[in-house]
Amino acid sequence: MIEWFTWVQIAVAVAGGILGIVLGLLGRRPSDLTMGFTGVVALLLIVQLGVTIASPLLGNEPTGSIFEFYLYLITAIFIPVGAGFWGLLERSRWSTVILGIACVAVAVMLYRMSTIWFIQGTTA
Repeated sequence: MIEWFTWVQIAVAVAGGILGIVLGLLGRRPSDLTMGFTGVVALLLIVQLGVTIASPLLGNEPTGSIFEFYLYLITAIFIPVGAGFWGLLERSRWSTVILGIACVAVAVMLYRMSTIWFIQGTTA
């Protein structure tokens, strides 16, 4: 992982989450804006997958469990993709709220992934 890139992802996910939740509660249906934020979150997670595959090869090893990290990452990729399909199939205000909640969930998962990669120490 690259720390600054992780914080950019978290900021984008939180912004998309707040926007989706607020617009959904105001009665707005999924739009290019909310679907776009969710798509960008998913795209950034796919880039993160490539970065984390290359990072250990370049000497940037995780401090925690690599298995746990990849479980979080793969799950996080599926969340905005699933929410995006939901937003396309059910065009209601609640779909917009779900898009926002999905982005917030990804932000929380990214924070946990950064903890696994950078902070969590190994115990012996």
